[in-house]
This record gives sequence, structure tokens and C-alpha cells, in this order.
Amino acid sequence: MNLHNNIPKELLFLISCIEEYKNTKNMTGKEVVDLFNKYSVMEYIVSFYDALHIFGMKYIVDDIDLYIQSRITK
Repeated sequence: MNLHNNIPKELLFLISCIEEYKNTKNMTGKEVVDLFNKYSVMEYIVSFYDALHIFGMKYIVDDIDLYIQSRITK
């Protein structure tokens, strides 16, 4: 029985990105969610799911960092 059948693939991907970012950056889940909310990272990840989900998690974490940097400098 697959418990993920009713969960959108974008949401599962977003959760895995949050977890990976949290572990890579040694942050708490709340710190990551606060950071992602501040810079609209969750919207970015969901919007670009089709392009991002084919890459490895190291690439995605680096891409998230680049995205945050681009939002800081605006």
C-alpha cells in the first residue's frame, strides 16, 4: 500500500527539498521554513518542479542558495 498516492508529487518534492536543505545547512526545520517563506523559495520550488526534480539534491540546494541570493540583492 502506497501512502503517497493522494499527495501531489510537487508537495512530496518540496518536503524532500526542505529536509535536504535543513540537513545540508545544519538548520532546524523552522529556520528553513522561515527562510523559505522570507524569500518565496517554496513557491519557486513548486513552480519549477518540472525542471528541478530531475537534478540531484546537491544541485538543488545550490540552486536554492542562488535563488535566495538573487532575492536578497533585489
